[in-house]
Amino acid sequence: MIKLTFWLRRHADLSLEQFQAYWRDHHAPLVAEVAPLLRIRRYVQSHSFADHRLAGTADARGATVPPYDGVAELFWDSIDDLVAVNDSKDARDAGRRLLEDERNFIDLAQSPLFWVREHHIV
Repeated sequence: MIKLTFWLRRHADLSLEQFQAYWRDHHAPLVAEVAPLLRIRRYVQSHSFADHRLAGTADARGATVPPYDGVAELFWDSIDDLVAVNDSKDARDAGRRLLEDERNFIDLAQSPLFWVREHHIV
């Protein structure tokens, strides 16, 4: 499988709660709706949270980057499936719909994304 990992930061005018509610309650159903057109096999949202009892993990590593507000993971069966999406006007339109909606709550310039292949160890 091929996976897109998207590390999200919210718009500055949104609280973490507002951001995560919009992402979960508005954007997620939109992704589910267009997933067949885009050949998305799996979509996972990981919402960040803070708990002072867990702060030592980042501190021990000297982490200086502010935490992200969440991580989206999208899975496809193959690169060929991703490329094939470009052959469909409906799929291209669906991709544009997702991007337009992302602009409502994600600070896209501060939200890196990258492609990965997973290697399961444990």
